[in-house]
Amino acid sequence: MKYAIIGVVALIIGILFGYILRKNHAEKLVGSAETQAKNLILDAENRAEALRKDTLTDARKEAHQIRMDAEKEIRERREDVKKAENRISQKEESIDRKLENIEKKEEGINRKMQSLTDKEKNIDEILKKQVDELERISGCTAEEAKAMLLRDIEHEVRREASIMIKDIESKAKEEADKNAKEIITMAIQRCAADQVAETTVSVVPLPNDEMKGRIIGREGRNIRAIEQATGIDLIIDDTPEAVILSGFDPVRREIARLSLEKLIVDGRIHPARIEEIVEKSTKEVERTIKEEGEAAIFELGINGVHPELVKILGRLRYRTSYGQNVLNHSKEVAHLAGLMAGELGFDVRLAQRAGLLHDIGKAIDHEQQGTHVDLGMEILRKYKESEAVIGCMASHHGDYEYTCAEGVLVAAADALSAARPGARRETLDTYIKRLQNLEEIANSTPGVESSYAIQAGREIRIIAKPDQVSDGEIQMLARDISKKIESELEYPGQIKVNVIRETRAVEYAK
Repeated sequence: MKYAIIGVVALIIGILFGYILRKNHAEKLVGSAETQAKNLILDAENRAEALRKDTLTDARKEAHQIRMDAEKEIRERREDVKKAENRISQKEESIDRKLENIEKKEEGINRKMQSLTDKEKNIDEILKKQVDELERISGCTAEEAKAMLLRDIEHEVRREASIMIKDIESKAKEEADKNAKEIITMAIQRCAADQVAETTVSVVPLPNDEMKGRIIGREGRNIRAIEQATGIDLIIDDTPEAVILSGFDPVRREIARLSLEKLIVDGRIHPARIEEIVEKSTKEVERTIKEEGEAAIFELGINGVHPELVKILGRLRYRTSYGQNVLNHSKEVAHLAGLMAGELGFDVRLAQRAGLLHDIGKAIDHEQQGTHVDLGMEILRKYKESEAVIGCMASHHGDYEYTCAEGVLVAAADALSAARPGARRETLDTYIKRLQNLEEIANSTPGVESSYAIQAGREIRIIAKPDQVSDGEIQMLARDISKKIESELEYPGQIKVNVIRETRAVEYAK
């Protein structure tokens, strides 16, 4: 019984001790869980705060970038507007200067017109007095004297004129040794012709139409950068796989063409790359210009040409006149003038030098005001060319008087180079119309039976009516037709008028 009670007491004490242990362990577990929960909450709050700060920083960066882009675009647009305002201001100043010059010229013309009017009045009074005196001396009026003269010489004028022409030609042949040089140079001079047409566009092929969008760039930045760097307008339209470059400066147009081709091959098209490529292309074209000028000088064996003048001469490599390359035309003129000078015993070196430089003004006539002759004179004087060369160059279009025979040869060589078949463009319709007009002029002349334009319009062969035109009158008929052609037609070179008179007698033996 005693041991049973002791066992019960021990059991109760063990239960109490186990309860106390479990309670302590449970309290420790609850405390640890609460601590972990607090740590998780703090960690979540820290992460949320860091995420909020990162998001706010990114938003501020993006807003700053957007503001920078907007400010850059505003600056670019302001620069474009400023440049446009400057161009407009310069044009207004140029117009004002031109208006002042025009007003001054008008005042001078009005003064000259008034002076001419006064002189005409004086001349009319003098003529009236002379006519009155002649009528008094002759005893007949002016109309009666005029009618009398016409009746007396009407049938003799054409015959005497024809005889006079033959006499002049006979005397010229007899004095050939004395006058040959002058006759030949003045005859060749009549070949001169004025024909002008310019090429102002270049076409750059594209590998595909998608390249057009890359050339334009975002909001047109690339195309605007190309136009600003080269000074040439880019025309991007519906033309498949092609971009058109438009501008009056042939050198700038060539730089733009080379730059665009290099950008297309490279594929990296952006403003910085565009500036780099344009700079490289500019140096390449300048090097080509110098080489072309030096090659022309070397080909003709000309010495002592100023280096800057050589560069200006090389610019003619990219200049055309009526489809004809001006540098090749200048070299051809130099060769022709030199050959003719050698045949006639003139200064070959002077003729070649003036022939090569005769169109030097065309290298800058799109940049400065004035004719290419006047600009060429300024250039040659600036680089210390001789007055003989300047005189030959200045007279090649008849703007100034000839100072020497070599100037006539340069003008003739210029006309020959331009007038030879195939040298310059001429449309088929214009060519056919010119031949038709040539034959119409001949057929409308009294005494002509028929006419035929041959040798590509360089000659017209005319059949005269033998019952209306005598052998002595065919020379006068040819001269009349040539004068009508000169006054009514525009043509390069010269046209040979060949009049043929044929009389046939037919009898039948029975």
